[in-house]
Amino acid sequence: MIYLLLGAAILAFLLWPRRRNLLKGDGWRVGAGVAAIVAFAFAAYATIRGSWGTGIVLGVLGLWTVTEARRRPVIRHQVVHPSSELSLAEARAILGVAPDATLEEVKAAYSRLIRMAHPDVGGTEGLAAQLNAARDRLIQRRG
Repeated sequence: MIYLLLGAAILAFLLWPRRRNLLKGDGWRVGAGVAAIVAFAFAAYATIRGSWGTGIVLGVLGLWTVTEARRRPVIRHQVVHPSSELSLAEARAILGVAPDATLEEVKAAYSRLIRMAHPDVGGTEGLAAQLNAARDRLIQRRG
């Protein structure tokens, strides 16, 4: 019975809402891993001592904690579409080109930046949209 209470205390510690602020980022994963090890150890001990029910409950608690520790949270980025009225100075600042930049310099700066900021290589859709809008604005001025 004491092992069941200990497992419930570990579960409450992991799920307690006020504690989540202390375990920001990936730090909670370490705590969940330690809690899983403790749950498995107590499950083995309880099972060896003949308390099958407590051992099964602690084993299931350990398995659940391991799966939660291995799962990465889904991070959703808000897509911010740039305004259609992007000034020339803003477009130059986004691409990092001079006011007298040629069309080839604008395209080279865009190409260099989009390789790093494209969503397919780890960038965000918002940043790629800003780069596209800046390129379009500067090319419109030339054309």
